[in-house]
Amino acid sequence: MSKQITFNVEVRERIGKGGAREARRNGMVPGVLYGGGDDPVAISLKKNEVIKAINTGQFLSSTAQLVHDGKKQLVIPQAIQLHPVTDQPEHVDLFRVKKDQIITVEVTVNFLNEEESPGIKKGAALNVVRHAVELNVRADSIPDSLDADLTGLDIGDNVKISNIKLPDGAEPTITDRDFTIASIVGRGIAADTEEDEGAPEAGEVEAINQSNDDAE
Repeated sequence: MSKQITFNVEVRERIGKGGAREARRNGMVPGVLYGGGDDPVAISLKKNEVIKAINTGQFLSSTAQLVHDGKKQLVIPQAIQLHPVTDQPEHVDLFRVKKDQIITVEVTVNFLNEEESPGIKKGAALNVVRHAVELNVRADSIPDSLDADLTGLDIGDNVKISNIKLPDGAEPTITDRDFTIASIVGRGIAADTEEDEGAPEAGEVEAINQSNDDAE
């Protein structure tokens, strides 16, 4: 697992659009902290820390540590709004979690050792069915990625979820079948995948896309 993201935050006294605009003028990113059985709290995050977190590529699939007045709170980012022109962060929604809490996240799949696949050596192609897998996993055990080893795979062979090592206690949200992650297929041959592999998975993590006017 990578080094945990840390946000040093301030509690915003002003809420609504005026408070959010003031935070942005001061080089901060307005946000809202939800969940954990407590009331929502309007916060401001340091812009450089938010940008650094976004650049990790794992902003919405890893936990972060909030620090305020020396107190720490484990959270998972739920959504981020970017400026439509500059792509600068405009607002962040964060959700309180406990380290042993089971949460649902999407984890990217890395495909390793293509050069060790007899099928690919023959000119076959790697047909990726799932670039990411949705897992139920402890908040303190979210992996950076999942590794799919292609060593020894020939044309017609598949990588199944059962072929991938998961963190202790983690399981995919799809539990009724050993679903396909990728296949080795001959050039020009359609991949033999499950009927619904291209459809969104049930239980997909829902980003908070509602208007933040009231929360801000």
